[in-house]
Amino acid sequence: MPAAWCCTRDGYTTMNDARPVDTHISEALAPPPGGGPRPVETPIVPVDSTAGRALVAVIAIMTFLASLTVGAVMLVSGAAGEWQAEVAREVTIQIRPTPGRDSDADVAAAAAIARGLPGVGEVRPYSKAEAAALLEPWLGTGLLLNDLPVPRLIVVKIAGNGAPDLAALGTTLASRIPGASLDDHRGWIGRMRGMAHSAVVLGLSVLGLVMAATILSVMFATRGAMASNRPVVEVLHFIGARRSFIAGEFQRHFLILGLKGGAIGGGAAVVVFALAYFAGLWLKGTPGEEQIATLFGTPSIGLSGYLAIFVQVVLIAWVTALTSRLTVNHTLKALE
Repeated sequence: MPAAWCCTRDGYTTMNDARPVDTHISEALAPPPGGGPRPVETPIVPVDSTAGRALVAVIAIMTFLASLTVGAVMLVSGAAGEWQAEVAREVTIQIRPTPGRDSDADVAAAAAIARGLPGVGEVRPYSKAEAAALLEPWLGTGLLLNDLPVPRLIVVKIAGNGAPDLAALGTTLASRIPGASLDDHRGWIGRMRGMAHSAVVLGLSVLGLVMAATILSVMFATRGAMASNRPVVEVLHFIGARRSFIAGEFQRHFLILGLKGGAIGGGAAVVVFALAYFAGLWLKGTPGEEQIATLFGTPSIGLSGYLAIFVQVVLIAWVTALTSRLTVNHTLKALE
């Protein structure tokens, strides 16, 4: 008695009711005897569907957000590294006014001590006017600061390959010049390092959330695809198709979707960072460039940043395919 039969070839399902049940999954498709209609080949998972397009859009958005996060973390970390390197190559000598002493003489003596220290590159004492100008952003202009105990400053820049003994310099200054102290900016460097670490942790947390949202989206999309094709999947399963074969077809389908969505989202992020780079070139020589450089350093993620975006696109596509395979295997196992 004729019965419905189903077989697969190259990822396609063929159904025909003109032949008995055939349990050979790999049987080559051939026209039925008697010149009847040829079997109709359709993919196990629809190539183009509304759910598939929606999943591509979701993956594209997730990849775009993840790429922006990675780029922002790299920019902030790079800027923090530049700040630390710049601050670490400079120390400040502060000389507080002391009754009965000549501040100018103390400044000259402290500068001479600093210049005599091996590893010191440049020593620049600030004048009274320059020291007062540093207070203008807080106190305003036009104030008479002669009666205020404004400390005098000496900026000491360390040579490129120098490693001066800053502890010895601080001890010498304190012993010879009352009111003199050395600030090596360790507090600032520690805060910058903490900020960079916080930015990295925040970025990794956002990436983790994006990956979790992507995995959940793929799980629901895979279950929806299996639900819409449940009769075909059940027939394939019960006539002897292995779980690995069926899961492989779903994995291939969702891998393509992941690559499409990842390429769209990653490409959009690359465009954003490229526009930011060209905007930095356009603002070159303006006050806006100085502000951007202060906050983010060089407004470019560089080759390593674009490589990170590419790796992220591949990773998201791989996670999409793997999640679909695991979901299909779990669902098929429940049928047994």
